[in-house]
Amino acid sequence: MTTLIIARHGNTFGPDDTPTRVGASTDLPLVRKGEEQARALGRYLRQHKLHPDAVYCSTLQRTKDTAEIALKEAGIRNPVYALEIFNEIDYGPDENKTEKQVIARIGSGAIEAWDKNAVVPKGWDVDPSQIIDNWKNFAAHITEKKDTLSGEQLDINETVLVVTSNGVARFSPHIAGNYNAFCKTQTIKLSTGALGILRHKEGNWVIDSWNVKPS
Repeated sequence: MTTLIIARHGNTFGPDDTPTRVGASTDLPLVRKGEEQARALGRYLRQHKLHPDAVYCSTLQRTKDTAEIALKEAGIRNPVYALEIFNEIDYGPDENKTEKQVIARIGSGAIEAWDKNAVVPKGWDVDPSQIIDNWKNFAAHITEKKDTLSGEQLDINETVLVVTSNGVARFSPHIAGNYNAFCKTQTIKLSTGALGILRHKEGNWVIDSWNVKPS
């Protein structure tokens, strides 16, 4: 059985900052709270005996730092491999805009459709079919028990960790099929520092848990 852990990076805005939509073209570091969330992720891995055989992140600093801090907290020495397929989406004209500014441009209904059903708002540079294919290809690859995506040949026995961002993570449940049903019962948006766990059982992927927030 292969276990795929999908985690969202920690916070990139502090309590005195004004949050904005940060996409693929903005490379922010973690703030103190984000580092705490990364350590909480590591504790969760250790406490639940989830020891990744392979670890991936995007090329963005916030995901790499989250992964490395989590592994250190969990006492895991595995390297972290950055893949562009896990980079955050491009928010186009709404990049680095506040939520108020975004809603003024596209309306609250568009945000609701994005958060409930992953319907891409007008103007965002996002190809859902490509992201879905990336997830499906990645899932098929890791179930073969070998990894070459990192450029190295690694044995994958059971567990894989991916640290990515909100816009990309929400499409990962497509690997389990019946995405519409998933959207009706789950909040597809992962909170910062939260994770989902998918398992490959008897030839099929199933969603074991979603939006788990490590304490």
